[in-house]
Amino acid sequence: MADLPPDIAALSFEDALAELERIVRQLEEGRGRLDDSIAAYARGVALKTHCEARLEEARAKVDRIVSGPDGSVAAEPADLA
Repeated sequence: MADLPPDIAALSFEDALAELERIVRQLEEGRGRLDDSIAAYARGVALKTHCEARLEEARAKVDRIVSGPDGSVAAEPADLA
């Protein structure tokens, strides 16, 4: 994943999404210092990027499930590299 902080890159999709939701709620409330809000926004962008990448990886795996000419279903290994 592209230049994400190591602590974000290590998060599962679910954990990253939960943190992103928390940041969005915090920013929507509008409380806190401007500098803290800017830092939270930047972290939120990184979390969003991470979640999108994880979803794309999952989509690519699902896309590799194919049906054969006789209607049979098979899974092919996804090349995510």
